[in-house]
Amino acid sequence: MSNILEHRTWRYATKKFDATKKVSDEDLETLLEATRLSASSYGLQPYHVLVISDQKVKEQLKPASWNQSQITDASHVIVFANATEFGEELVDDFLANVSETRNIPEEGLKGYSDFMKSKLIDLPTETKSNWTARQAYIAFGNLMQAAAELKIDTCPMEGFESDKYNEILGLEGKNLNAAVVLAVGYRSEEDETQHLPKVRKSKEELFTLI
Repeated sequence: MSNILEHRTWRYATKKFDATKKVSDEDLETLLEATRLSASSYGLQPYHVLVISDQKVKEQLKPASWNQSQITDASHVIVFANATEFGEELVDDFLANVSETRNIPEEGLKGYSDFMKSKLIDLPTETKSNWTARQAYIAFGNLMQAAAELKIDTCPMEGFESDKYNEILGLEGKNLNAAVVLAVGYRSEEDETQHLPKVRKSKEELFTLI
């Protein structure tokens, strides 16, 4: 089996973390860089990522996470917060970065700027929020796979109250909303879930080759 499939087979949604084991600063930096390098529509990355190791903050988040122990036992809790609204500044800031990084005059990017703005700026607010959340999920998936490659366990979590997360983490008023959470750390030997066979649809059921 190739390493690609081995990593995906090894990974599972960890239900019980070993609270005594912490992700090293070096490995955490690798995970965050993998997240930063993730694909994003137009390259805009319309989200913000909060990396939480403070135990007091994790304790605050636990009741808003259906009291799931992963929140307090994991080494880090990583929250992907999508932009709920945006204007032309999203495109302008991105193209300023393009100009600086690639040494291209900003006026040379006007056509690309106009195209992106024509597709994004006038969308309804709900459509914008749904789109930015989907972008966050792309980075979320990349982070989860990068962790598996480092043999770091994760648990993807949607079982939480976004509004309470937003309040606790100070996201209110910043046009950000907690979209999805990833608990990161190392599995406990007591987590029986790790021994269960992975259950997925068969290839015949899942794929159609055209």
